[in-house]
Amino acid sequence: MIDLSRSADLAAKKYDLMQDVNVRGTFMLSRAAVPLLMEAENPHILSLSPPLNITPKWLGAHTGYTLAKYGMTMATLGLAAEFADAGIAANTLWPRTTIATAAVQNLLGGDRVMAASRTADIYADAAYAVLTKPAREYTGQSLIVEDVLAADGVTDFSKYAAVPGTPDDRLFPDIFLD
Repeated sequence: MIDLSRSADLAAKKYDLMQDVNVRGTFMLSRAAVPLLMEAENPHILSLSPPLNITPKWLGAHTGYTLAKYGMTMATLGLAAEFADAGIAANTLWPRTTIATAAVQNLLGGDRVMAASRTADIYADAAYAVLTKPAREYTGQSLIVEDVLAADGVTDFSKYAAVPGTPDDRLFPDIFLD
């Protein structure tokens, strides 16, 4: 759920929906999974939410949405601390560049931004890298997609370009990262 409206223009129902889907959803789904995760061999919670960045650039751009995404991050990092002794990892994962999604197409710039984005495969590969790491050793972090892959030895990100051949310096940066 995404609505980038300014605070004065954001309907209360939309604000509530963003909070419910993002923050409440993260918390309640994670909470419901904990009994099964307690029995898992390598239990992980992974939220697709950004690192906390309290600069005015992000806090003031779209406050309602920012609160929802940062709420996901806070919930995840809280779960990491709460369940560390149980060996359940909880991390967040966020891309440095936009990912070609319907939200990007419809809300963030249409075809121009889609062409300067990466495919969702980069997110999937980074998530797999996170979820296969030892849970007890890899928790409580706000991770960046490209950094996760680079740490695992990926040096060529060209296969992830939505438009093959687009150089990295022509990709559109995602929000919340300076």
